[in-house]
Order: sequence, then structure tokens, then C-alpha cells
Amino acid sequence: MTRRLQVSWPDPRPFARHPAPIRILAASDEPDRSLDDERNRAALGHVDLIVGCGDLPPDRIGFLGDAFSAPVVCVRGNHDRGGAWRNPAHVPEPASGIDRTTLAPIPLLALPWPGREADAARRNDLEGWVQVMSAAAPWVVRPPGPSIIISHAPPLGANDNPADPYHRGFAAYGYLLDRLRPPLWLHGHAALAAASAWQCQHGPTTLVNVTGSVLVEIEPP
Repeated sequence: MTRRLQVSWPDPRPFARHPAPIRILAASDEPDRSLDDERNRAALGHVDLIVGCGDLPPDRIGFLGDAFSAPVVCVRGNHDRGGAWRNPAHVPEPASGIDRTTLAPIPLLALPWPGREADAARRNDLEGWVQVMSAAAPWVVRPPGPSIIISHAPPLGANDNPADPYHRGFAAYGYLLDRLRPPLWLHGHAALAAASAWQCQHGPTTLVNVTGSVLVEIEPP
């Protein structure tokens, strides 16, 4: 079943022309089969953006984009190397780095599982730092204001599974969290069964583990 969450946006500019909430359907890791039923999709209503936070087959991401007639932004997870992801035919190119156009004027930062795609999906904190300092370098120097970060793994110490070495968050993401202070961070990877909650608050940031699916409504301030 799709969980729901409302987040108040601190900047009124995205709502200048359309005061209605911006609605994001985010999914990762475990396909939410309730969305296979058209009646359940209709009950969710209009969706402005589909976000894939990794470890879902490309045809699943494509299905959600088609079913809701919404643009798609997706990042690859640690299981999204090879196989169906070699030449995905039904989804946009997986995202990485800064995106100022898809949900303009809200900027997005996409962080797939760090490391080279040709390598095994090992967990390596150094590769996390390399990713952040390359993909997000302009924002590290000059934070862009309210933004949304989309990643597969969570930041270290925020919505992660610290008892499981492979499912701990990345320290570099924790640095980015404190540096950018985004209102919303969407991720997957951390098993819901091992977590005390599927969302948490870190300063002004709402971090959401979207494993399965979550409908996020971004509301005017």
C-alpha cells in the first residue's frame, strides 16, 4: 500500500502560478503491487513526478511513468547493474547529478549508488565522497536554496540501518545533508523491517525511505 506524506515547502515561488501541492510518487526496492490495480492508482489522483530510488526493474519504473502520465527521474541502486539495466528501453536515462529542469523551479540532485558501473556494487565510503564532490560540486560551493535530493542509499546516521555494514548510510551524504539542508531527501536501500520508522527529521530536512511506494505532497508555505 502506498504511504502518504505532506511536506511544507519553505519557498513560495514554485506555487506562484499553481497554488496546488506538487505531488511526487516515489518508489524503490520492493514493487508496490497495489499500484497494478487501476482503481488504486485512480485513488491516488494526479502525480507531477515519478521518482525511482533504485533497485526496481526498468520496466517497473516505465510502467509507473506511463500509468500516471508523469515525467520520471530515477537513480540506479546497488542491484541495478547489468541485466535489464544494460539497455533499458522504456525509461529515461537514469539520472545522476544536478537537474534544474524536470521539476523547475525546484532543483533536484540525483545520487545513484556510487562507484563505476563496471565494478561490483561494493559499499565504499571513498566512492561516496568522490561522487558527492563531482556530481554536487557546484552546490557544495554555493548551496542552491530549497532542493530535493534523490538517492539510493541514505546519509550516515539518518534513516539508515547502522547495525548492517552494507546498509549503513554514506558519510559523504551526511556531509551533504548538513551542507545543503534540503527540505526533502528521498532514498531507498534501507530495509523497512530493520528501521524504527520510514521517515525522520534532520534539522529542516524530511528524509523518506520510499521502499515500496510513498506519495509525497509538497505544499505551499
